[in-house]
Amino acid sequence: MANSSLQSAVDLFGGQSSLAKAIGKKQGHVWWWLHRARKVPAEQAIAIERATGGAVSRQDLRPDLFGIPAPPVEAPAPTTPEAAG
Repeated sequence: MANSSLQSAVDLFGGQSSLAKAIGKKQGHVWWWLHRARKVPAEQAIAIERATGGAVSRQDLRPDLFGIPAPPVEAPAPTTPEAAG
């Protein structure tokens, strides 16, 4: 999951170099996280979340540290006087 989330961030930026530049790192760091480390450092997960405007969250990148994202909450259906009986 985390690796595919990092790949999603790379895709949003059009490549590893562009993502790396956006978070103040070198392309080699992004490559390493994708292919060797398999995990993004916590600080960089936060930076990626900010750089993507939340499209890729820190929870997506590191659920082991930040928890699993909560599912969206649906608003309750409006009640009408007729439905109440």
